[in-house]
Amino acid sequence: MITREEIPTLLDHPVYDGDGNKIGEAKHVFLDDVSGRPEWVTVKTGLFGSSESFVPVRDASLVQDHLEVPYRKDKVKGAPNVDVDAGGHLSEDEEHRLYDYYGIDWDSVLAESGEAGDRDRTTGTGPAGAAGRATADTASHRGEESHVRAGTDDAMTRSEEQMHVGVERRESGRARLRKYVVTEEVQQTVPVRHEEVRVEREPITDANRDQAMAGQDITEAEHEVTLYEERPVVETEAVPVERVRLTTEERTEQETVRGQVRKEHIEDEAAGAGEHTSRRDRDVPERGGE
Repeated sequence: MITREEIPTLLDHPVYDGDGNKIGEAKHVFLDDVSGRPEWVTVKTGLFGSSESFVPVRDASLVQDHLEVPYRKDKVKGAPNVDVDAGGHLSEDEEHRLYDYYGIDWDSVLAESGEAGDRDRTTGTGPAGAAGRATADTASHRGEESHVRAGTDDAMTRSEEQMHVGVERRESGRARLRKYVVTEEVQQTVPVRHEEVRVEREPITDANRDQAMAGQDITEAEHEVTLYEERPVVETEAVPVERVRLTTEERTEQETVRGQVRKEHIEDEAAGAGEHTSRRDRDVPERGGE
């Protein structure tokens, strides 16, 4: 159970589930109107913290600089949506719905807050057991009330929404290198040699007379000469010619993002002549205690 003294340490710090997964940042703490004890913490979840989910703190624990709750991250993110800016309070119906979602018995909650004897447990009627929002400033002053009440002073808070734009990294495509084989016709001229027969005749001279007169006088004879020629021989060899790789580079471009934000306006409305000037309630949520 979280105490009031621990609220300033808790706000704007991480909230983790029982498996050690970060759920978000603690934004608000809601106190029980009767006991004054912390009952709920809102956790900013979603992209850029755009959503707030309610988590009961009855079984939560503050560990160093973060809060641990006994619920899984997806369980917290799927909690019923409650407007935390609607007067800074949770109604009895909203609390009942949230406790049912987290599987917490409603009667045990009433008994712990000291209201069990004042309520009709069957119909749920009786004093509204709402929880009021607290901040680090309100929690540090124990004499102040734990909830925000409209109309307690003569000032009205005007609020407006601000747009926060961030970036997310996502896959935009893929590129790959693929190697394949093609066959090309190539042509190259090389010199080749071959032998041809040429008949040479020489007259009988004193130098060759002895060779000419050797052997039989008149005979039949043959003389054979082997001829040679060159032919092209083709061989192929694979040799590396270059290295190819894929690299990525980042380029920054300017992109305009448009959105809608809401603003509250406050204006005076005067009554008819002869009447006192008064203010009319408008559909503008009032905040206090922040």
